[in-house]
Amino acid sequence: MTLKLGALVMFSLVAAGWLQGCVSSSPIGAAQPNRADLLTESDEPPERRRARLRLELASGYFERGQSSVALDEIKQSLVADPGFVDAYNMRGLVYMRLNNSILAEESFQKALSLSARDPDVAHNYGYLLCSQGRYDSAFQMFTRAFADPGYKGKAKTLMIQGLCQARAGKPKEAEASLTQSFEIDAGNPATTYNLANLLYARNELARAQFYIRRLNNSDMANAESLWLGIKTERKMNNADAVRQLGDQLKKRFSDSSQAALFAKEAFSE
Repeated sequence: MTLKLGALVMFSLVAAGWLQGCVSSSPIGAAQPNRADLLTESDEPPERRRARLRLELASGYFERGQSSVALDEIKQSLVADPGFVDAYNMRGLVYMRLNNSILAEESFQKALSLSARDPDVAHNYGYLLCSQGRYDSAFQMFTRAFADPGYKGKAKTLMIQGLCQARAGKPKEAEASLTQSFEIDAGNPATTYNLANLLYARNELARAQFYIRRLNNSDMANAESLWLGIKTERKMNNADAVRQLGDQLKKRFSDSSQAALFAKEAFSE
């Protein structure tokens, strides 16, 4: 999906392979049950161990797109340990993928009732709320995630917050969030692309060029990033760069919709 200012839409969870896992931390949103100490095998109760092993299976099925099987494993995990926050968190993700927002929300709320300060759950719930246009509630969830000083997923939450702010008609706030996300994790292609696209939509071409060139010069370039690079360079009258990027697009992604648009010179689409 191409993001347009004023009508920004989030990438799907697996758009271009860039956001897979971006709505969660390892594994697929599992929060650490105790950040103050490291649990060892001897500390783990047998019911939690059974629940964790089931959840690990669920994670594998989820990553392979087998949502129904993943859901069955999550159910078994919760049978073993009904208070396992990570299982409710992942259940919410599965229901999101299955487009069942009601059950997804129930899962995240249950997880927060068990662990109100869990930043991973807050991130995922915020993502869901934003996708429903419930922006104020989403921002509250992102703020809750940031409140945990040990939270390691700050960069991904800043990226999602930035996309949500753009959808809510707050481009300046969106730019600030995406820029901060980039400063923390400059290697995230989704952040780089979305920041470049936001700047392009605002006609800040030199700044957009900086970010999109960085992405297109890496191994993580794809049809969308090359197309954005082409449009940016074209607006800046860089004919050689347009030609070079166009050659890459046709060679590497010949079957893409972006390659078809390039062939038709449909640069406004």
